[in-house]
Amino acid sequence: MAEWFESWFDSKYYHILYQNRDENEANLFLSALKDHLNLPANSKILDLACGKGRHAKILSEMGYQVDGADLSENSIASALSMSNDALRFFVHDMRNPLPDNHSYDAILNLFTSFGYFDNTADNLKVLHAVYQALKPHGILVIDYLNAEKIKLNLVCAESKQCNGIDFSISRKVENDSIYKNISFSDQGNSFNYTEKVQLIGLEDFKKMLIASNFELSEVFGDYNLGKFASEKSDRLILIARKK
Repeated sequence: MAEWFESWFDSKYYHILYQNRDENEANLFLSALKDHLNLPANSKILDLACGKGRHAKILSEMGYQVDGADLSENSIASALSMSNDALRFFVHDMRNPLPDNHSYDAILNLFTSFGYFDNTADNLKVLHAVYQALKPHGILVIDYLNAEKIKLNLVCAESKQCNGIDFSISRKVENDSIYKNISFSDQGNSFNYTEKVQLIGLEDFKKMLIASNFELSEVFGDYNLGKFASEKSDRLILIARKK
């Protein structure tokens, strides 16, 4: 049986609902990361769970050699149109080891592209696969939701209209995960999808990173790389290094 993210992320409706993501925000975040990490020109970077490649494209334009990997075949098919000598894309389940010929100076996992799984042990599979694909002392960046703020400020219901489609969205917290139910109709057909993301906090990430032989070096709370505050920050951004 397919997991929820396999069908939803491969659906055209996923991209319709989330089409208005802030490109300026993405540029500012990656610029801040570039300045902070100070990676040499031509460093090799993997955008893990890259979607249609918006972050990967920006990174390649900054002078890096970039790969983008995603489970969604449709997303990768779309991203391939941007491929060039410095930008490549391929289909990959991030729980699985990367091919032996893939080795990176940094691996970025952005826009809450972690913690999708029913089995929490799969989180460690991701981190172990990342560890194996990083060069010695390579860098891992995880950009995740801030679980504490989400729990305190949960928007239980809302509606959005995109491309003439009325999306009805409800949210709940249950079993240490946030569930987002998305229902809508299009061309006489009714659809219903449910997103599920684990509410992983900073202490949980610290334990997983230690178990995967990473050293957590820095924690930030927003895309300007501001200080993290557990109940106030919009994001939980982790920078770790391979031991």
